[in-house]
Amino acid sequence: MVTRASEGRERPAERPALTVGFLLTNNFTLTALSSFIDALRLAADEGDGSRPIRCRWHILGRKDEPRMSSCGIAVAPDRDYDLAGLDYLVVVGGLLHRGPQLGADAAACIHSAARQQIPLIGVCTGSFVLARAGLMQDRACCVSWYHFRDFVEEFPDLVPVAEQLFIEDRDRITCSGGAGVVDLAAFLIERHLGRAAAQKAMHILQVDPGRASGQSQPPPPVGGPVLDARVRRAMLMMEQHLSDPLAMEEIAAKLAISTRQFERVFQATTGMSPNRFYRLLRLRYGLWMLKTSRRSVTDVALEAGFADCAHFSRHFRDLFGINPSQVRKESEATEPRLTQARHRPDMGEGPQERRFYE
Repeated sequence: MVTRASEGRERPAERPALTVGFLLTNNFTLTALSSFIDALRLAADEGDGSRPIRCRWHILGRKDEPRMSSCGIAVAPDRDYDLAGLDYLVVVGGLLHRGPQLGADAAACIHSAARQQIPLIGVCTGSFVLARAGLMQDRACCVSWYHFRDFVEEFPDLVPVAEQLFIEDRDRITCSGGAGVVDLAAFLIERHLGRAAAQKAMHILQVDPGRASGQSQPPPPVGGPVLDARVRRAMLMMEQHLSDPLAMEEIAAKLAISTRQFERVFQATTGMSPNRFYRLLRLRYGLWMLKTSRRSVTDVALEAGFADCAHFSRHFRDLFGINPSQVRKESEATEPRLTQARHRPDMGEGPQERRFYE
């Protein structure tokens, strides 16, 4: 391709500052793809024409084989498995346990990129794809809190991180997914095109300025591997209903066991009652909101599923040893104080409870 100079002479087009290739898994998450590309196309053009000038992006694969997203919308590749000129290769994951995520050609493409030292990015469950390919050894791997236990059970030799939005470890970047994909895109745009281009994309998308990779995910994960499948299901239900807490009777009914049996099994597995575990989840969610948003303490209390601010503040202070309002005022000192408060002897936590809480 050529561009025409003002005096009429033709000259070769400049290479884009950032070119990204995308590999889509079967049942990939459409949001992860679209939000990443939207940030790129907004940064690519100094105006508002979405022209791929400073950034370019390609969906790799066979053009006659559209890839189906988890929501049922198919996306057709625009480029074969050609890695030429790519600055990054992004693997967009999606639903787990729905058959093979990638075919042989796509898997070979990933390994070829690794051999050519093209940085690999796994977004959403793309981290699982990279780990299954043996490409995450001795590297930090960011996963969503939602799939934390799945990752631990499948890859016992790897250490997942579910407290951050994304992690860059040498030539691998992994992202938990969701809105964090936009932050990752802004991070790369700023690196290659400058801060102004990243800010432009975020402003047009009406997203707060790019959060750093170390920003916490909502909500923080709790606990390690749980052997009892019923308890795992109960924990997942609790994690999905932080703002509108489920009654223990309702959870037990969904597990097809009595409330008494549910409470007994949960206590034996985790070392604490399901009510207490649920409250810990909601309080940690409240802590995350206090540290990462500008909501009032009352709004945070309601969002964390508490009836009123007083109820939330009392339990928050009992657990963390600090008032919610102090978290806002002393953000730089919050983490050390909370770490000390977790193990106060008067909290009555046993070793098992601390393990699942941390």
